[in-house]
Amino acid sequence: MTAFRIEELRRHSRRPPLAPAPPGTVSLAMGEPGFPTPPPVVEAAVAALRQGHTHYADQKGLPELRAALAARLPARPGRPWSADDVVVTHGATAALAAVVLATIGPGDRVVIPEPAYSLYADLVVFAGGTVDFVPLAPDLHWDLDALAAALPGAAMMIFSNPSNPTGIVHTGQELKALGELLDGTGVLVVSDEAYHRLVYPGHTLTSALEVESLRERTVYVQTFSKTYAMTGWRVGYLAGPREVVDAAAHAHRTCAGSLNTVVQHAALAALDLPDGVVEAMLDGYRRRRDLVVAGLSGIPGLHLVPPEGAFYGFLRYDADLPSERVVRELAERKVLVRAGAEYGPSGEGHVRISFATGEDDLRTGLTRLAGATFLRTAQGHPPPGEEAMRTAQDHRPPGGDAVRTAQDHRPPGGDAVRTAQGHPPPGRDILRLRLDEGGGVP
Repeated sequence: MTAFRIEELRRHSRRPPLAPAPPGTVSLAMGEPGFPTPPPVVEAAVAALRQGHTHYADQKGLPELRAALAARLPARPGRPWSADDVVVTHGATAALAAVVLATIGPGDRVVIPEPAYSLYADLVVFAGGTVDFVPLAPDLHWDLDALAAALPGAAMMIFSNPSNPTGIVHTGQELKALGELLDGTGVLVVSDEAYHRLVYPGHTLTSALEVESLRERTVYVQTFSKTYAMTGWRVGYLAGPREVVDAAAHAHRTCAGSLNTVVQHAALAALDLPDGVVEAMLDGYRRRRDLVVAGLSGIPGLHLVPPEGAFYGFLRYDADLPSERVVRELAERKVLVRAGAEYGPSGEGHVRISFATGEDDLRTGLTRLAGATFLRTAQGHPPPGEEAMRTAQDHRPPGGDAVRTAQDHRPPGGDAVRTAQGHPPPGRDILRLRLDEGGGVP
């Protein structure tokens, strides 16, 4: 018999099972760096094996690795970070899972500005909590009025910065405003900063740990996957208030035990890489970002807010079609992308592309995307046998209830996943979803 929590997770989750792209298909679906892991990291792992580092490590992580990570955190006035403030985890996924499972339970409400990385909501449901989705503003930055209405009484707020899937970099002013909203509350902030090095010219990242009003209530989540092209090595970590860190460490060791000792030695080598090694990869992402902006600008029926950070483009399309159907059509054209609906109710009407892949594949994928039938549909030329305009009732996959119309922006089951509809600020309607306004992004 399947456990109740797993049934709830299956009912609410929109995360697809991912597999390698079929032969001849280009994947723009995965946040997988198109660079090899730097050779010094690989060599450090080989050396660790030969030196006999093949036994259990400290369940919080190698002390020398935790100390090195603590030394790289933004300065904390009054009490410097130490190794005891850090837990090394099985990737950022396990860091996020550990902090949610350690602090959230039935009856706890978690605010998630959306569109957002779909793992956040899944973890909250898995822990038995309630997701309170709060739509972003039209420019994909936070709607602070909506957050002001939703945060009172919440147990936690989770976000990524730079953002997956939108590519937005939330500004220092936004973070300071969030700190003011949270003053006097017990809300725990989880700041997933996996893409902290991937910030494009004209934009600056402020870590939540650099904001005085957020520092003491923030759990900082990080990974080696994106900066160092180490996705398969599965090394992440978290830092934050000691009580929460200790609880998360307990959850992590219960579910996963200690992290592979060899990869921790490899992670130490990654921290010692010359800046030029990482900068070369970052330059590659900047070129690919420019390819995306240039390649998709001016295409009728397609709209992109230029990415400010990370390596994702969140594309709004005019065609009146559910995003999961658009994804299927593009897969038939041998290009894989992710459905916007995966990332929250207001993600419908969008697809997410990753430009982390190699430049040749990226060019091929963009060409296939630009020639897709759904774009012709948006221009009033439906393919044979299709209706150019569909009703709101058609905006749901088989099963009917996973994506609802503008009258009810919540999945089945009512309480496990909620939107901000129950928290409107005076005189405002904070549900600015695509189905309400014909497009939530300029």
